[in-house]
Amino acid sequence: MKAERLKVAVHGLVQGVGFRPFVYRLATEMCLNGWVVNSTQGVFLEVEGMRDRLQSFLLCLEKEKPPRAVIQSLEFSFLDIAGYDRFEIRYSDPSGRKTALILPDIAVCADCLGEIFDPENRRYRYPFTNCTNCGPRFTIIEALPYDRSHTSMKRFAMCPSCDREYHDPSNRRFHAQPNACPRCGPRLELWNSKGTTLGREEEALQCAIEIVRDGQILALKGVGGFQLMVDARQPNAVQRLRDRKRREEKPFALMYPSFDLVQQDCKVSDLEARLLLAPEAPIVLLRRKSSKSLLAPAVAPGSPNLGVMLPYSPLHHLLMSDFGTPVIATSGNLSDEPICIDEHEAVNRLNGIADYFLVHNRPIVRHVDDSVTSVVCGHQMVLRRARGYAPLPIHMKESLPCVLALGAHLKNSVALSVGQDIFLSQHIGDLGTSEAFSAFRRTAADLPRLYEAKPSIIACDMHPDYLSTKQAARIAAPLHQVQHHFAHVLAGLAENELEGAVLGVSWDGTGYGTDGAVWGGEFLLTDEQSFQRVAHFRQFPLPGGDAAAKEPRRTALGVLHEIWGERGLSDRRLAPIASFSEGELVVIRQMLSKRVRSPLTSSVGRLFDAVSSILGLRQRVSFEGQAAMELEFAIQQEVDEPYPFELTGDVPCIVDWAPMIGEILIDLRNGQSSGSISAKFHNALTEIVLAIARRIGEPRILLTGGCFQNRYLVERTVRRSLAAGFQPYWHQRVPPNDGGIALGQVVAAARSSLAIAEDEKKRKTENEHVSGHSGKTY
Repeated sequence: MKAERLKVAVHGLVQGVGFRPFVYRLATEMCLNGWVVNSTQGVFLEVEGMRDRLQSFLLCLEKEKPPRAVIQSLEFSFLDIAGYDRFEIRYSDPSGRKTALILPDIAVCADCLGEIFDPENRRYRYPFTNCTNCGPRFTIIEALPYDRSHTSMKRFAMCPSCDREYHDPSNRRFHAQPNACPRCGPRLELWNSKGTTLGREEEALQCAIEIVRDGQILALKGVGGFQLMVDARQPNAVQRLRDRKRREEKPFALMYPSFDLVQQDCKVSDLEARLLLAPEAPIVLLRRKSSKSLLAPAVAPGSPNLGVMLPYSPLHHLLMSDFGTPVIATSGNLSDEPICIDEHEAVNRLNGIADYFLVHNRPIVRHVDDSVTSVVCGHQMVLRRARGYAPLPIHMKESLPCVLALGAHLKNSVALSVGQDIFLSQHIGDLGTSEAFSAFRRTAADLPRLYEAKPSIIACDMHPDYLSTKQAARIAAPLHQVQHHFAHVLAGLAENELEGAVLGVSWDGTGYGTDGAVWGGEFLLTDEQSFQRVAHFRQFPLPGGDAAAKEPRRTALGVLHEIWGERGLSDRRLAPIASFSEGELVVIRQMLSKRVRSPLTSSVGRLFDAVSSILGLRQRVSFEGQAAMELEFAIQQEVDEPYPFELTGDVPCIVDWAPMIGEILIDLRNGQSSGSISAKFHNALTEIVLAIARRIGEPRILLTGGCFQNRYLVERTVRRSLAAGFQPYWHQRVPPNDGGIALGQVVAAARSSLAIAEDEKKRKTENEHVSGHSGKTY
């Protein structure tokens, strides 16, 4: 038996996870010579030896890969030997098409954490400790392949000790690109509000801890940007942060020093615990315990949930270990702006919010917020996809044209298809401010630059007034506009790897319809290329247009007027009507009767608002979805009865909610509790989904859109659908809200392009066939 050469190409998440040192150790242990190299496409390697040993090597390559590695494809071939005399790790190859996957930022590993708290270790209390298994990735990379020279760490020359680790294949810091220590790496400083240095390194850290203990606001430069921190137990400090940040009521995220302390305040399931302790280290929405908490009431006013995370960077661990109790750790920005990533920018933009700044000199290449997750139906549901998840792709079964999708206006993210991967950017946010729009444009340029991709199609929403749509029109490439709710459904299809027909139930606050109306309560019979609007909720007017999104009471009046006309606005005992003065009611009555500035909508999100207002829960909102959240929080769990509704017409079928509203008013007059009414309203929504599914006859149901962030609604609909013989699907890795829209836009544009190309190919073949048979016959 002669020796052979095994040539392997590994594609997937194989850079920045210790894959090359793993290959080196495996090859040397098996006495195989050859080489391994990072490339812009993945990891390439060759080894030489006898066929049986090479086959064993292949099996071990997949079975024993590093824990963070994800192999999407492994191609290999057996060739004649080249005569290698050793195994080596070669320098990275920067040439060729860039398709390698970039790892998200990873929480500090147990080994590094042990070193940080070991007084005998040279990295004792060093806040930038990392290794191949952990640390910053996406926030420091500037170009592919992932090498130190292509990261923001290139400015830090490694000391001899770090350099030895970096070049030692047996060390876990072998080719750990952010590798550093107190002698050669980034350093901490504490600044006052004017940017003057008050302390460095350990002194800076200790002073920062005392600042938070003193009830003041600290701006901390973290992994993907700045966080604002205050002691979560001090009501005055929390309220001061709310006032300065202009964040009236939206819950703040909390960082706890330890998992044990989280359990004192929250109910934590096994899956929720796994999420909290995972390398992604997201914010997890947890149910509060009924026992009395020391947290300030203003942390999450009126909410039965807390958004909780554990320390994920060495700096967070040091700070929280010494502080010992939970702190608010919220995005370092004003409301609706992107987080700051540069310390000088932060001093300018956070002036008047933060009292002090704990900064460091490791540049952040791109802003990345903390991710937000929840557990729904026993699975993770990502609500904000950022640190720990972005920019991991959704992998498709076939190669797609290069499409850049610019997403929606709210909860914006962008997406890019490269080969079989669709890369979804980090959460950008709402595009209503100049700072957010600038961040959006930077991110839209960043993804194609990182992958050196030239988009052949630009995809965007159909709404003509979205800033993302306007930006799309400025880019020199063919434009493909995608209906908002169709994009929601396609995102769900791609995430769940579904092909063929599905009944997409796409419910949210607003989306531009193909008829120019405001959609939001849609049932779309969908495949990968087209959709049919088979049903939707009965339309009702929104007096004041966009103003109704911020005042549920306006939406309530629109619903009441749609059913009963002028008579529906006469009962001053109803909470939404009572909240207006007589003069205001006169104006709104005129708007509704004359249909002036009162666009029609089929939105389920706005219907949530109307019911919340009618129950007296919320007349005005200070953040998106607040009224719907409070309606969900009010649910009386043991109530199983639904409200009635009617289905009228054929296709599209109209879901008439008027019987539901009528019964709600009767229950209110009879003194029924808000909890009971809310439960019956939610239960009715589930029954509507089943009724439409039965009428259409499609067994597969996909739940998507912002309304399906509602845990009760998703879980009840999934449970009832399964019991009725349907197969439900919902979002897990990609947000159901507008944060997933860009993914659906890519799929729509790519499928359309592929279909056009296929049609052209068929026509060409037919023409050639006709041409080949023209002329005389014999």
